[in-house]
Amino acid sequence: MTTRKILVTSALPYANAGLHLGHMLEQIQTDIWVRFQKMRGHECYYVCADDTHGAPIMLAAEKRGITPEQLIAEVEALHVADSQGFLIGHDSYYSTNSPENKELAQQMYRALRADNKITSRTIEQLFDPEKQMFLPDRFVKGECPKCSAKDQYGDNCEVCGATYNPTELKNPYSAVSGATPVLKTSEHYFFRLGECADFLRDWTSGNTRRADGVVQPHLQPESLNKMNEWIGGGLQDWDISRDAPYFGFEIPDAPGKYFYVWLDAPIGYMASFKKLCAQLNLDFDAWFKPDTGTEMYHFIGKDILYFHALFWPATLKFSGMRVPTGVFAHGFLTVDGQKMSKSRGTFITAKSYLECGLNPEWMRYYIAGKLNSRIEDIDLNLGDFVARVNSDVVGKYVNIASRAAGFITKRFGGKLADSVQDETRLLGNIAAEADNIAAAFEAREYAKALREIMGIADVVNAYVDANKPWELAKQEGQEARLHEVCTVLINAFRLLTIYLKPVLPKVAQDVEAFLDVAPLQWADAGQLLLGHTIKPYQHLMQRVDPVLVDKLIEANKQTMEAQAPAAAANYEPLADTIKIDDFAKLDLRVGKVLACNFVEGSDKLLQFTIDLGFEQRNIFSGIRSAYQEPEKLVGRKVIVVANLAERKMRFGVSQGMIVCASGTDDSSGLFLLDTDDGAQPGMRVG
Repeated sequence: MTTRKILVTSALPYANAGLHLGHMLEQIQTDIWVRFQKMRGHECYYVCADDTHGAPIMLAAEKRGITPEQLIAEVEALHVADSQGFLIGHDSYYSTNSPENKELAQQMYRALRADNKITSRTIEQLFDPEKQMFLPDRFVKGECPKCSAKDQYGDNCEVCGATYNPTELKNPYSAVSGATPVLKTSEHYFFRLGECADFLRDWTSGNTRRADGVVQPHLQPESLNKMNEWIGGGLQDWDISRDAPYFGFEIPDAPGKYFYVWLDAPIGYMASFKKLCAQLNLDFDAWFKPDTGTEMYHFIGKDILYFHALFWPATLKFSGMRVPTGVFAHGFLTVDGQKMSKSRGTFITAKSYLECGLNPEWMRYYIAGKLNSRIEDIDLNLGDFVARVNSDVVGKYVNIASRAAGFITKRFGGKLADSVQDETRLLGNIAAEADNIAAAFEAREYAKALREIMGIADVVNAYVDANKPWELAKQEGQEARLHEVCTVLINAFRLLTIYLKPVLPKVAQDVEAFLDVAPLQWADAGQLLLGHTIKPYQHLMQRVDPVLVDKLIEANKQTMEAQAPAAAANYEPLADTIKIDDFAKLDLRVGKVLACNFVEGSDKLLQFTIDLGFEQRNIFSGIRSAYQEPEKLVGRKVIVVANLAERKMRFGVSQGMIVCASGTDDSSGLFLLDTDDGAQPGMRVG
């Protein structure tokens, strides 16, 4: 087998809080793939780092009265503990605020500038006169210029879904100081992304022939479709600079100008690997110069696909570096069919999961059982989580060892039979599945791999039931048969452990100790363990107690409440008093959802077809983040502002507004309002 040289990364967590299960989904997906590659004998490294730069870090540290360096050191310790708690095997975990990253960022910038891919121009931005700083879009708030919703961010409205420039906000204010911002000009530096369109068109649709001869597409089909759409629509130059005060790296030959976080953050992948190269005496340049024969893969969420599939490959290419071999995007994590919510206790932190006593391998198995190679959202159904782990991992897999090991220890001194006669077909069939299961893991079709593995476990358990070792142990003259049956079961269990090891690394380690064997490799599936002495069996995994899940949900509710400000701050202040005549101008009607779909090209909007009794309406609503399965809204009754003027959007005409409740921040969620069963489409509300 040809040995491949593989560098793997997952997205850099921002250094503002501990990790949650959404982060762990990505790290688990990456970790399984890396562990599988290492078991296959490839030279594979998994690197990551904290994303540490930007105005939010600077302001958060200032608010606490500490330095940004102190803040990011605290958060890095949290992130490392969270990842290690979930058995994530980073070969290097680092920080973007490192000397290696500074050197590489400046090196890349100079190379891009020499290739005439950097330009500068004067732009107009909102400036906080009290803080004496230019305000990022998300630090400007005000009234939406389209629907007049209050407290909207400077780039988009979360009520109507409109996008706009911060300068278009009505009654804007600084989210930092509360001051009214003023317009001010500043010179900014830009990467000429538009000039890279021809390269990106070829790269996004292209592939790389790996060292083993396999042709690896650079993108998934869904990603390629989206990239073609974006490239076809025209790529804009990318702003890569920010003005002081800013926590980050200063741009060479540009005093007071700093690299925007999106430039130096992904270079953090390289910096983390460079640190590892120094530790292991690896040749860093041999991995990052073009056409090296090495491979580089990025596991990311779909929300940062534009950056990783367009901006990042282009900056690598035109600075003389190697480009990615593949960018693997995944969907978001929902819990019980809905966006993670602090109010419901389903915004689950990695730390709370571990502190509530839940086994990390339970979650690793459950998430793996949902993952495939497509960009689909993954739902954590907590009831299904308990049932599936208990049924598959404990009931089907672990119990195979527990039903055979005791007889081997007590009746045969811990020694397996020297040979097995009529059962070699069963073990041979299990071993023959190694290539199929390996292909599924390689293709990131983890759900398929686990279905095949559990199918094997079913066959083995059927063999247990057919041969009944507990009855053989009671029958005279059946010692040899008992020995053979239990030896077959231990060997079947060992094969299943090889296949499950990327997903359940701690269990596999415990099995290796129980079997008294060296760390299991994929090639070991071609061998049997015969005439070998095993150690006494120790129970490998407990069942999931549903009480622990209840405890977890409650703990996350309590965490939210403990971190919440005074009760009054959880509610928006009342709007100005109106008269009944003002309210009467609103025509609120009951509507029935006939159809609801995602809007292509928008991460925020859902498109509704609403029955108002007297007519049907097309309405766009910016609630996609809260309802990831729009088809489940069909048939639901909602409240519609029916006399709102039609608004033309780039996706079509919206003929009204759907009413929903929301809190004061992003974490509060959005909630459609319900009606009693008797309400019919077209009925007036009021």
